[in-house]
Amino acid sequence: MIQTTLLSHACLLFQSKETNLLTDPVFFDPHWEDINVLCPKRKLEIDKLPKIDILNISHRHQDHFDIRTLAYIKDSDILAPDAVILAPKDDILLEVLSALGFENVKVDEDFEPMKIRDLTLTPTPSLNQDGWPEHGLVVSDGEVTIWNQVDTIVNPEIIQYMHKLCGRVDFAHLRFMPLLEGNFAHHKSLNLPFEEYSSFLKVANAVAPKFAVPGSAAFRYSDEYGFLNQYSFPTTPDGFLKDLKDFCPGIESSTFFSGDVAKISKEGVEVIRQGSDFVSVEEDDSVLVEFKPVMEVQPIRTRTASADQKAEEKRQVQDFIENQLLATLKLNKVISVWEHWKATYQLEVFEDEKDGDIWSIDFGSPDPKVVAGRLERVNIYEGISYSELASLIQKKTSWDFVGASAQYRTFNNIYRVEKGTFEYFPNEKKFPHPLTEAFPSNKEMDREKFMKDVRKWKGKAFTQ
Repeated sequence: MIQTTLLSHACLLFQSKETNLLTDPVFFDPHWEDINVLCPKRKLEIDKLPKIDILNISHRHQDHFDIRTLAYIKDSDILAPDAVILAPKDDILLEVLSALGFENVKVDEDFEPMKIRDLTLTPTPSLNQDGWPEHGLVVSDGEVTIWNQVDTIVNPEIIQYMHKLCGRVDFAHLRFMPLLEGNFAHHKSLNLPFEEYSSFLKVANAVAPKFAVPGSAAFRYSDEYGFLNQYSFPTTPDGFLKDLKDFCPGIESSTFFSGDVAKISKEGVEVIRQGSDFVSVEEDDSVLVEFKPVMEVQPIRTRTASADQKAEEKRQVQDFIENQLLATLKLNKVISVWEHWKATYQLEVFEDEKDGDIWSIDFGSPDPKVVAGRLERVNIYEGISYSELASLIQKKTSWDFVGASAQYRTFNNIYRVEKGTFEYFPNEKKFPHPLTEAFPSNKEMDREKFMKDVRKWKGKAFTQ
Protein backbone atom coordinates (compact mmCIF):
# COMPACT_ATOMS: atom_id res chain seq x y z
CA MET A 1 0.00 0.00 0.00
CA ILE A 2 1.06 3.58 -0.69
CA GLN A 3 -0.50 6.57 1.01
CA THR A 4 -0.48 9.99 -0.63
CA THR A 5 -1.21 13.27 1.12
CA LEU A 6 -1.65 16.60 -0.66
CA LEU A 7 0.23 19.38 1.14
CA SER A 8 -0.58 22.03 -1.46
CA HIS A 9 -0.71 22.59 -5.21
CA ALA A 10 1.80 20.03 -6.61
CA CYS A 11 3.39 19.21 -3.26
CA LEU A 12 2.59 15.58 -2.46
CA LEU A 13 3.86 13.23 0.22
CA PHE A 14 4.04 9.58 -0.89
CA GLN A 15 4.43 7.10 1.98
CA SER A 16 5.17 3.42 1.52
CA LYS A 17 6.15 0.90 4.20
CA GLU A 18 9.76 2.14 4.25
CA THR A 19 9.92 5.43 2.35
CA ASN A 20 8.66 9.03 2.47
CA LEU A 21 8.85 10.87 -0.86
CA LEU A 22 8.10 14.60 -1.09
CA THR A 23 7.49 16.30 -4.43
CA ASP A 24 7.69 19.96 -5.53
CA PRO A 25 7.44 21.49 -2.04
CA VAL A 26 5.90 24.93 -1.48
CA PHE A 27 5.53 25.62 2.24
CA PHE A 28 5.09 29.41 2.30
CA ASP A 29 2.90 32.22 0.99
CA PRO A 30 3.27 34.27 -1.05
CA HIS A 31 5.36 32.42 -3.64
CA TRP A 32 6.24 32.73 -7.33
CA GLU A 33 7.70 36.26 -7.31
CA ASP A 34 5.43 37.04 -4.32
CA ILE A 35 2.44 37.08 -6.67
CA ASN A 36 0.67 33.81 -5.82
CA VAL A 37 -0.80 32.24 -2.68
CA LEU A 38 -2.07 28.70 -2.19
CA CYS A 39 -5.79 28.15 -2.70
CA PRO A 40 -7.74 26.85 -0.88
CA LYS A 41 -5.91 28.44 2.02
CA ARG A 42 -4.26 25.73 4.08
CA LYS A 43 -2.61 25.25 7.48
CA LEU A 44 0.69 23.37 7.48
CA GLU A 45 2.49 22.25 10.65
CA ILE A 46 5.96 21.65 9.25
CA ASP A 47 7.34 20.25 12.49
CA LYS A 48 4.91 17.31 12.22
CA LEU A 49 6.16 16.21 8.79
CA PRO A 50 7.83 12.78 8.78
CA LYS A 51 11.49 12.47 7.79
CA ILE A 52 11.83 12.76 4.03
CA ASP A 53 13.87 10.07 2.29
CA ILE A 54 13.42 11.32 -1.27
CA LEU A 55 12.89 14.92 -2.44
CA ASN A 56 11.72 15.13 -6.03
CA ILE A 57 11.70 18.28 -8.18
CA SER A 58 9.77 17.94 -11.44
CA HIS A 59 10.90 21.15 -13.19
CA ARG A 60 11.96 24.72 -12.59
CA HIS A 61 8.66 26.63 -12.69
CA GLN A 62 8.53 28.62 -9.47
CA ASP A 63 5.33 27.00 -8.21
CA HIS A 64 7.26 23.71 -8.23
CA PHE A 65 10.80 24.93 -7.55
CA ASP A 66 10.30 27.31 -4.64
CA ILE A 67 13.64 28.63 -3.40
CA ARG A 68 12.39 29.79 0.00
CA THR A 69 10.99 26.34 0.77
CA LEU A 70 14.10 24.58 -0.47
CA ALA A 71 16.31 26.86 1.65
CA TYR A 72 14.13 26.02 4.65
CA ILE A 73 14.32 22.29 3.98
CA LYS A 74 18.10 22.38 3.56
CA ASP A 75 18.65 24.23 6.86
CA SER A 76 16.14 22.16 8.85
CA ASP A 77 16.10 18.52 9.91
CA ILE A 78 13.25 17.52 7.59
CA LEU A 79 15.49 15.46 5.32
CA ALA A 80 16.80 12.10 6.47
CA PRO A 81 20.63 12.01 6.64
CA ASP A 82 20.84 9.81 3.52
CA ALA A 83 18.02 11.53 1.62
CA VAL A 84 18.20 11.48 -2.18
CA ILE A 85 17.38 14.60 -4.18
CA LEU A 86 15.92 13.83 -7.61
CA ALA A 87 16.12 16.51 -10.30
CA PRO A 88 15.97 16.76 -14.09
CA LYS A 89 19.09 17.48 -16.14
CA ASP A 90 18.63 21.25 -16.01
CA ASP A 91 21.82 23.32 -15.60
CA ILE A 92 20.12 26.22 -13.82
CA LEU A 93 18.07 24.01 -11.48
CA LEU A 94 21.13 21.94 -10.56
CA GLU A 95 23.23 25.08 -10.00
CA VAL A 96 20.59 26.47 -7.64
CA LEU A 97 20.44 23.20 -5.66
CA SER A 98 24.23 23.28 -5.35
CA ALA A 99 24.19 26.93 -4.27
CA LEU A 100 21.69 26.04 -1.53
CA GLY A 101 24.05 23.33 -0.32
CA PHE A 102 22.11 20.21 -1.34
CA GLU A 103 24.14 17.03 -1.65
CA ASN A 104 23.33 13.53 -2.90
CA VAL A 105 21.55 15.00 -5.93
CA LYS A 106 20.66 12.36 -8.51
CA VAL A 107 19.97 13.52 -12.06
CA ASP A 108 17.17 11.41 -13.44
CA GLU A 109 16.48 10.43 -17.01
CA ASP A 110 13.08 9.93 -18.56
CA PHE A 111 11.93 6.30 -18.55
CA GLU A 112 15.01 5.20 -16.56
CA PRO A 113 13.63 3.36 -13.50
CA MET A 114 15.34 3.98 -10.15
CA LYS A 115 15.09 1.61 -7.21
CA ILE A 116 15.32 3.56 -3.95
CA ARG A 117 14.53 1.67 -0.75
CA ASP A 118 11.21 -0.11 -1.37
CA LEU A 119 10.08 2.15 -4.25
CA THR A 120 10.67 2.00 -7.98
CA LEU A 121 10.52 5.49 -9.48
CA THR A 122 10.16 6.03 -13.22
CA PRO A 123 10.35 9.59 -14.58
CA THR A 124 8.07 10.20 -17.56
CA PRO A 125 8.94 12.76 -20.24
CA SER A 126 7.17 15.93 -21.30
CA LEU A 127 6.68 17.50 -24.71
CA ASN A 128 6.78 21.00 -23.23
CA GLN A 129 8.28 23.82 -25.29
CA ASP A 130 9.85 25.77 -22.42
CA GLY A 131 13.44 24.91 -23.32
CA TRP A 132 14.23 22.94 -20.16
CA PRO A 133 13.38 19.38 -19.08
CA GLU A 134 10.51 18.40 -16.85
CA HIS A 135 9.11 15.07 -15.86
CA GLY A 136 6.16 13.29 -14.36
CA LEU A 137 6.80 10.43 -11.98
CA VAL A 138 5.54 6.86 -11.69
CA VAL A 139 5.80 5.57 -8.11
CA SER A 140 5.46 1.84 -7.41
CA ASP A 141 6.03 -0.37 -4.36
CA GLY A 142 5.55 -3.58 -6.33
CA GLU A 143 1.89 -3.82 -5.40
CA VAL A 144 0.37 -0.52 -6.57
CA THR A 145 1.38 2.07 -9.14
CA ILE A 146 0.78 5.82 -8.99
CA TRP A 147 1.42 8.37 -11.76
CA ASN A 148 1.91 12.03 -10.92
CA GLN A 149 1.55 13.87 -14.24
CA VAL A 150 2.46 17.27 -12.73
CA ASP A 151 2.61 19.76 -15.66
CA THR A 152 3.87 17.33 -18.28
CA ILE A 153 2.50 17.19 -21.80
CA VAL A 154 2.27 13.63 -23.06
CA ASN A 155 1.18 11.84 -26.23
CA PRO A 156 -0.09 8.31 -26.97
CA GLU A 157 3.45 7.01 -27.53
CA ILE A 158 4.60 8.20 -24.09
CA ILE A 159 1.54 6.68 -22.44
CA GLN A 160 1.98 3.40 -24.32
CA TYR A 161 5.59 3.10 -23.22
CA MET A 162 4.67 4.01 -19.65
CA HIS A 163 2.19 1.14 -19.67
CA LYS A 164 4.82 -1.20 -21.10
CA LEU A 165 7.29 -0.32 -18.33
CA CYS A 166 4.97 0.14 -15.39
CA GLY A 167 1.72 -1.67 -16.09
CA ARG A 168 -1.70 -0.30 -15.26
CA VAL A 169 -1.88 2.80 -13.09
CA ASP A 170 -3.88 2.39 -9.90
CA PHE A 171 -4.01 6.10 -9.00
CA ALA A 172 -3.26 9.20 -11.08
CA HIS A 173 -2.81 12.88 -10.30
CA LEU A 174 -3.91 14.40 -13.63
CA ARG A 175 -3.54 17.79 -15.26
CA PHE A 176 -6.87 19.55 -15.42
CA MET A 177 -6.28 23.32 -15.58
CA PRO A 178 -5.23 25.14 -18.76
CA LEU A 179 -3.74 28.29 -17.24
CA LEU A 180 -4.34 31.58 -19.03
CA GLU A 181 -2.10 33.82 -16.92
CA GLY A 182 -0.16 35.11 -19.92
CA ASN A 183 -3.19 35.64 -22.14
CA PHE A 184 -4.45 38.70 -20.31
CA ALA A 185 -1.19 40.63 -20.59
CA HIS A 186 -0.73 39.64 -24.24
CA HIS A 187 -4.32 40.31 -25.32
CA LYS A 188 -4.94 36.69 -26.30
CA SER A 189 -8.13 34.67 -26.10
CA LEU A 190 -9.62 34.30 -22.63
CA ASN A 191 -11.95 31.49 -23.60
CA LEU A 192 -11.38 27.94 -22.39
CA PRO A 193 -8.71 26.57 -24.76
CA PHE A 194 -10.74 23.62 -25.99
CA GLU A 195 -7.94 21.70 -27.70
CA GLU A 196 -5.72 21.83 -24.62
CA TYR A 197 -8.54 21.04 -22.20
CA SER A 198 -9.85 18.14 -24.25
CA SER A 199 -6.29 16.76 -24.38
CA PHE A 200 -6.40 16.35 -20.58
CA LEU A 201 -9.49 14.17 -20.92
CA LYS A 202 -7.90 12.19 -23.76
CA VAL A 203 -4.78 11.60 -21.64
CA ALA A 204 -6.96 10.32 -18.80
CA ASN A 205 -8.76 8.00 -21.20
CA ALA A 206 -5.49 6.66 -22.64
CA VAL A 207 -3.82 6.20 -19.25
CA ALA A 208 -7.01 4.58 -17.93
CA PRO A 209 -6.09 4.69 -14.23
CA LYS A 210 -8.36 2.87 -11.83
CA PHE A 211 -8.74 6.10 -9.84
CA ALA A 212 -7.91 9.74 -10.66
CA VAL A 213 -7.79 13.09 -8.90
CA PRO A 214 -7.10 16.60 -10.28
CA GLY A 215 -3.44 17.56 -9.77
CA SER A 216 -1.67 20.89 -9.24
CA ALA A 217 -3.30 24.28 -9.99
CA ALA A 218 -4.12 24.93 -6.33
CA PHE A 219 -3.11 28.57 -6.13
CA ARG A 220 -4.45 32.05 -6.85
CA TYR A 221 -3.16 35.57 -7.25
CA SER A 222 -2.68 37.42 -3.98
CA ASP A 223 -4.95 40.33 -3.10
CA GLU A 224 -2.77 42.99 -4.76
CA TYR A 225 -3.15 41.19 -8.08
CA GLY A 226 -6.49 39.57 -7.29
CA PHE A 227 -8.35 40.86 -10.34
CA LEU A 228 -6.27 38.41 -12.42
CA ASN A 229 -7.99 35.47 -10.73
CA GLN A 230 -11.05 36.05 -12.90
CA TYR A 231 -8.91 35.88 -16.06
CA SER A 232 -6.53 32.98 -15.45
CA PHE A 233 -8.32 29.82 -14.26
CA PRO A 234 -10.99 28.73 -16.77
CA THR A 235 -12.18 25.56 -15.03
CA THR A 236 -12.44 23.97 -11.58
CA PRO A 237 -11.59 20.58 -10.03
CA ASP A 238 -15.30 19.74 -9.75
CA GLY A 239 -15.95 20.85 -13.32
CA PHE A 240 -13.10 18.70 -14.60
CA LEU A 241 -14.34 15.66 -12.67
CA LYS A 242 -17.84 16.12 -14.10
CA ASP A 243 -16.37 16.14 -17.62
CA LEU A 244 -14.08 13.22 -16.77
CA LYS A 245 -17.06 11.14 -15.65
CA ASP A 246 -18.82 11.79 -18.95
CA PHE A 247 -15.68 11.22 -21.05
CA CYS A 248 -14.27 8.23 -19.14
CA PRO A 249 -17.13 6.68 -17.17
CA GLY A 250 -14.95 3.72 -16.16
CA ILE A 251 -12.52 5.81 -14.11
CA GLU A 252 -13.35 6.42 -10.46
CA SER A 253 -12.44 9.91 -9.32
CA SER A 254 -12.53 12.42 -6.51
CA THR A 255 -11.45 15.93 -5.64
CA PHE A 256 -8.23 16.10 -3.63
CA PHE A 257 -7.42 19.08 -1.42
CA SER A 258 -4.69 19.96 1.06
CA GLY A 259 -4.97 17.55 3.99
CA ASP A 260 -6.81 14.87 2.04
CA VAL A 261 -5.20 11.43 2.21
CA ALA A 262 -5.50 8.63 -0.35
CA LYS A 263 -4.74 5.06 0.65
CA ILE A 264 -3.98 3.04 -2.47
CA SER A 265 -3.90 -0.75 -2.20
CA LYS A 266 -4.56 -3.74 -4.43
CA GLU A 267 -8.13 -3.74 -3.10
CA GLY A 268 -8.80 -0.19 -4.24
CA VAL A 269 -8.56 3.46 -3.19
CA GLU A 270 -9.87 5.12 -0.06
CA VAL A 271 -9.82 8.92 0.09
CA ILE A 272 -9.95 10.24 3.65
CA ARG A 273 -11.11 13.84 3.75
CA GLN A 274 -8.80 15.98 5.89
CA GLY A 275 -7.16 12.82 7.15
CA SER A 276 -3.71 14.36 7.65
CA ASP A 277 -2.39 15.31 11.09
CA PHE A 278 0.01 17.97 9.70
CA VAL A 279 -1.91 19.79 6.94
CA SER A 280 -5.51 20.87 6.47
CA VAL A 281 -7.71 23.33 4.60
CA GLU A 282 -7.96 26.43 6.76
CA GLU A 283 -10.43 28.31 4.58
CA ASP A 284 -12.18 27.47 1.32
CA ASP A 285 -11.48 30.69 -0.58
CA SER A 286 -11.77 29.05 -4.02
CA VAL A 287 -14.64 31.41 -4.89
CA LEU A 288 -11.92 34.03 -5.41
CA VAL A 289 -10.79 32.23 -8.57
CA GLU A 290 -14.20 32.03 -10.20
CA PHE A 291 -13.62 32.53 -13.93
CA LYS A 292 -15.30 35.74 -15.14
CA PRO A 293 -13.08 37.37 -17.78
CA VAL A 294 -15.28 40.45 -18.04
CA MET A 295 -14.68 41.90 -14.59
CA GLU A 296 -12.93 45.08 -13.46
CA VAL A 297 -9.34 45.51 -14.61
CA GLN A 298 -6.83 47.44 -12.53
CA PRO A 299 -4.70 50.02 -14.34
CA ILE A 300 -0.94 49.73 -14.60
CA ARG A 301 0.89 51.88 -12.06
CA THR A 302 4.39 52.16 -10.68
CA ARG A 303 5.08 50.04 -7.61
CA THR A 304 7.64 52.47 -6.19
CA ALA A 305 6.59 54.54 -3.16
CA SER A 306 9.61 56.76 -2.58
CA ALA A 307 9.43 60.08 -4.44
CA ASP A 308 13.22 60.19 -4.88
CA GLN A 309 13.33 56.66 -6.24
CA LYS A 310 10.42 57.41 -8.57
CA ALA A 311 12.31 60.37 -9.98
CA GLU A 312 15.48 58.32 -10.50
CA GLU A 313 13.57 55.48 -12.18
CA LYS A 314 11.84 57.96 -14.45
CA ARG A 315 15.20 59.48 -15.42
CA GLN A 316 16.69 56.06 -16.20
CA VAL A 317 13.68 54.96 -18.24
CA GLN A 318 13.48 58.15 -20.27
CA ASP A 319 17.21 58.04 -20.97
CA PHE A 320 16.93 54.44 -22.15
CA ILE A 321 13.92 55.08 -24.40
CA GLU A 322 15.23 58.29 -25.95
CA ASN A 323 18.91 57.37 -26.29
CA GLN A 324 19.28 53.58 -26.28
CA LEU A 325 16.07 51.77 -27.28
CA LEU A 326 16.22 52.25 -31.04
CA ALA A 327 19.93 51.46 -31.23
CA THR A 328 19.28 48.26 -29.28
CA LEU A 329 16.43 47.28 -31.60
CA LYS A 330 18.51 47.94 -34.74
CA LEU A 331 20.97 45.29 -33.55
CA ASN A 332 18.14 42.73 -33.46
CA LYS A 333 17.43 40.74 -36.60
CA VAL A 334 13.66 41.14 -36.14
CA ILE A 335 14.01 44.81 -37.08
CA SER A 336 13.47 43.60 -40.65
CA VAL A 337 10.10 42.15 -39.61
CA TRP A 338 8.90 45.49 -38.24
CA GLU A 339 10.23 47.25 -41.35
CA HIS A 340 8.53 44.76 -43.69
CA TRP A 341 5.18 45.37 -42.06
CA LYS A 342 5.76 49.14 -41.84
CA ALA A 343 4.71 48.83 -38.23
CA THR A 344 3.99 51.84 -36.07
CA TYR A 345 4.84 51.25 -32.43
CA GLN A 346 3.59 52.93 -29.27
CA LEU A 347 5.24 52.52 -25.87
CA GLU A 348 3.29 53.86 -22.90
CA VAL A 349 5.01 54.00 -19.50
CA PHE A 350 2.76 54.52 -16.49
CA GLU A 351 3.60 56.52 -13.39
CA ASP A 352 0.31 56.19 -11.56
CA GLU A 353 -3.25 55.27 -12.40
CA LYS A 354 -3.81 58.32 -14.60
CA ASP A 355 -0.45 59.72 -15.59
CA GLY A 356 2.05 58.24 -18.00
CA ASP A 357 4.24 59.08 -20.96
CA ILE A 358 4.06 57.91 -24.57
CA TRP A 359 6.77 57.41 -27.16
CA SER A 360 6.36 56.11 -30.71
CA ILE A 361 8.44 54.69 -33.57
CA ASP A 362 7.43 54.46 -37.23
CA PHE A 363 9.35 51.43 -38.52
CA GLY A 364 7.97 52.08 -42.00
CA SER A 365 9.83 55.37 -42.20
CA PRO A 366 13.11 55.47 -44.18
CA ASP A 367 14.76 56.86 -41.04
CA PRO A 368 12.89 55.60 -37.93
CA LYS A 369 13.16 57.76 -34.82
CA VAL A 370 11.84 57.66 -31.28
CA VAL A 371 9.37 60.51 -30.94
CA ALA A 372 7.40 61.72 -27.95
CA GLY A 373 3.64 61.33 -28.28
CA ARG A 374 1.31 59.43 -30.58
CA LEU A 375 1.39 58.55 -34.26
CA GLU A 376 -1.65 58.29 -36.53
CA ARG A 377 -2.22 54.63 -35.68
CA VAL A 378 -0.94 51.84 -33.41
CA ASN A 379 0.16 48.51 -34.89
CA ILE A 380 2.17 47.38 -31.85
CA TYR A 381 1.38 48.56 -28.33
CA GLU A 382 3.30 47.95 -25.13
CA GLY A 383 2.29 49.39 -21.77
CA ILE A 384 4.45 49.02 -18.67
CA SER A 385 5.03 50.76 -15.35
CA TYR A 386 8.07 52.95 -14.71
CA SER A 387 9.10 50.72 -11.80
CA GLU A 388 9.14 47.53 -13.87
CA LEU A 389 10.82 48.98 -16.95
CA ALA A 390 13.50 50.44 -14.67
CA SER A 391 13.95 47.00 -13.10
CA LEU A 392 14.36 45.42 -16.55
CA ILE A 393 16.95 48.03 -17.45
CA GLN A 394 18.79 47.33 -14.19
CA LYS A 395 18.47 43.53 -14.69
CA LYS A 396 16.68 43.23 -11.35
CA THR A 397 13.54 41.48 -12.56
CA SER A 398 12.27 38.99 -15.10
CA TRP A 399 9.29 38.69 -17.41
CA ASP A 400 7.95 36.01 -15.05
CA PHE A 401 7.06 38.82 -12.67
CA VAL A 402 6.49 41.72 -15.06
CA GLY A 403 4.12 39.76 -17.30
CA ALA A 404 2.40 37.57 -14.71
CA SER A 405 1.63 40.56 -12.47
CA ALA A 406 0.01 42.46 -15.36
CA GLN A 407 2.51 45.28 -14.93
CA TYR A 408 3.02 44.85 -18.68
CA ARG A 409 0.28 44.64 -21.32
CA THR A 410 0.45 44.50 -25.07
CA PHE A 411 -1.52 44.00 -28.25
CA ASN A 412 -0.85 44.16 -31.95
CA ASN A 413 -2.84 44.76 -35.14
CA ILE A 414 -0.31 44.12 -37.88
CA TYR A 415 -1.21 44.89 -41.49
CA ARG A 416 0.39 46.45 -44.53
CA VAL A 417 -1.24 48.44 -47.33
CA GLU A 418 0.27 48.97 -50.75
CA LYS A 419 -1.31 49.92 -54.05
CA GLY A 420 -4.26 47.62 -54.54
CA THR A 421 -3.20 45.19 -51.81
CA PHE A 422 -3.98 44.63 -48.16
CA GLU A 423 -1.87 42.11 -46.22
CA TYR A 424 -2.33 41.25 -42.54
CA PHE A 425 -0.57 39.18 -39.90
CA PRO A 426 -2.92 36.67 -38.15
CA ASN A 427 -3.69 37.83 -34.61
CA GLU A 428 -3.45 34.30 -33.25
CA LYS A 429 0.21 34.04 -34.24
CA LYS A 430 3.03 35.43 -32.12
CA PHE A 431 4.51 38.71 -33.33
CA PRO A 432 7.76 40.16 -31.90
CA HIS A 433 7.40 43.13 -29.56
CA PRO A 434 10.19 45.67 -29.03
CA LEU A 435 10.53 45.48 -25.23
CA THR A 436 10.57 41.69 -25.12
CA GLU A 437 13.24 41.78 -27.84
CA ALA A 438 15.28 44.46 -26.05
CA PHE A 439 15.12 42.46 -22.79
CA PRO A 440 14.90 38.83 -23.94
CA SER A 441 13.71 36.17 -21.56
CA ASN A 442 16.86 34.11 -21.86
CA LYS A 443 18.98 31.78 -19.73
CA GLU A 444 20.80 34.69 -18.08
CA MET A 445 17.53 36.30 -16.96
CA ASP A 446 16.16 32.98 -15.74
CA ARG A 447 19.31 32.12 -13.80
CA GLU A 448 19.41 35.51 -12.06
CA LYS A 449 15.74 35.18 -11.10
CA PHE A 450 16.56 32.07 -9.06
CA MET A 451 19.92 33.23 -7.73
CA LYS A 452 18.27 36.40 -6.44
CA ASP A 453 16.01 34.20 -4.33
CA VAL A 454 18.98 32.10 -3.22
CA ARG A 455 20.67 35.25 -1.93
CA LYS A 456 17.44 36.33 -0.26
CA TRP A 457 16.53 33.07 1.49
CA LYS A 458 19.63 30.97 2.02
CA GLY A 459 20.07 30.69 5.80
CA LYS A 460 17.13 33.02 6.41
CA ALA A 461 14.02 30.97 5.65
CA PHE A 462 13.02 29.85 9.13
CA THR A 463 9.71 31.66 9.56
CA GLN A 464 6.37 30.63 8.13
